[in-house]
Order: sequence, then C-alpha cells, then structure tokens
Amino acid sequence: DIKGGKSGGSTIKNEIAEARQQIQKVLNSGGSGGAPADNSQVMNRVSSLEKENRDLKKVVEDMKSLVQKLENRVTKLEGGSSAPAAQAPVPKKPAPADDDDDDDIDLFGSDDEVDEEAEKIRQERLAAYEAKKSKKPALIAKSSLLLDVKPWDDETDMKKMEQEVRKITADGLLWGQAKLVPIGYGIKKLQINCVIEDDKISTDFLEEEITAIEDLVQSMDIAAFNKI
Repeated sequence: DIKGGKSGGSTIKNEIAEARQQIQKVLNSGGSGGAPADNSQVMNRVSSLEKENRDLKKVVEDMKSLVQKLENRVTKLEGGSSAPAAQAPVPKKPAPADDDDDDDIDLFGSDDEVDEEAEKIRQERLAAYEAKKSKKPALIAKSSLLLDVKPWDDETDMKKMEQEVRKITADGLLWGQAKLVPIGYGIKKLQINCVIEDDKISTDFLEEEITAIEDLVQSMDIAAFNKI
C-alpha cells in the first residue's frame, strides 16, 4: 500500500545516505589497501539503491494515480446518488372520455358539480331559516291611550256614558280602566284607558265612534298616548 511504499522509500533513502557517508569517509581517509574494492562495492550498492528508489517512486506514483482515479470514480458515484431524485412524473389528467357509456362515470367530480352542491346546500339552509322565521309571531305594534270623554252638562248620566263607550268594539281594540274626574261646576269627565293595535285601530276611528254617542258625549280628547 501507499503507507508501506512510503516506509520502504524512507528506508532506501536512509541506506543511500549511509552509503554516501561511507564514500565520504573513504575519500576523506585518502584511500587505503582494499579501498578500490570497497569503493566499487559501495558504488554498486548506491546505484542499486538509487535504482530501487526510482522504481519504488514509480510504484508509489502509479499507486497514487490509481487511488486518485478510484477516489474520483467514488466521488462521481456518490455525487450521482446524492443528487436530487428525479421527480416522479405527474400523472396526466385522463383524456376526455368519448361520448359513450363512460359519460356517466366521473371518478373525481367536477368543479361545476361541487358548486351546484354548495349552492343546493345554501338554498336549503336559507329555506330552513325562512321557515323558522315565519313560525315566529310577528311583532305587533300597539299603543296605550288615555281618553278624556266630556259630557254636555252635570245632568249627563256618566255611568251610561261609560257603558256606551265600552260597547264600541273592534278587532285590535281593548278597553281598560275608567274613572270620573271633576272638571268644574259639578261636571265630571270620563277618563278611560284603551290599548289599540296600530295597524288596525286609529285615533280618528275612536273619535268618530265616541262622538257618535251625541246624546251623552260633547267631545273626546286624547290625554296621553304611549307606544307599547
């Protein structure tokens, strides 16, 4: 492996360095008996080591190149796997069916049908609301009146006057309490309360009916008028 190659290269370098030191020692010693043979051996050894070193360097470079290629390939493969996955093809909408028996089949429904259904529900709710509203009793506008009915003189039979007034009946008219109130010279007026439905009874109607009792009644006035 590369690590081993580096270690081997380091060892060879060390041996070359030692061989060079030996050569330097021989040169420094000025040569002695047997030196040529030793020098020849050392030089051969140095040449051999240098060749081994070159060969080893080549092996290391080849291995580096191979490793680099492998790394590039792995990176490329990993890059391909980590790339965003291709989006799944969006299913196409089914083509409009021919005007055959398939016309009745609608797996998904259409917007128009949804709108029609929503409108139908809305109309049903409105109808239910109107029906509920119609069942509630309509609010009837009413008024409370206090009438002053005056006689001709002090000899008028006030009890009979009240009876005649109460004989006036109509839908939407309800008579209430009554009392006699002195107005001077021994004359008293009839003060009577009534409740009327505004849509059915008017004050003009009451005045016409009461003053029609002309033998007993001189006039009629409204003393108080309150909405209920």
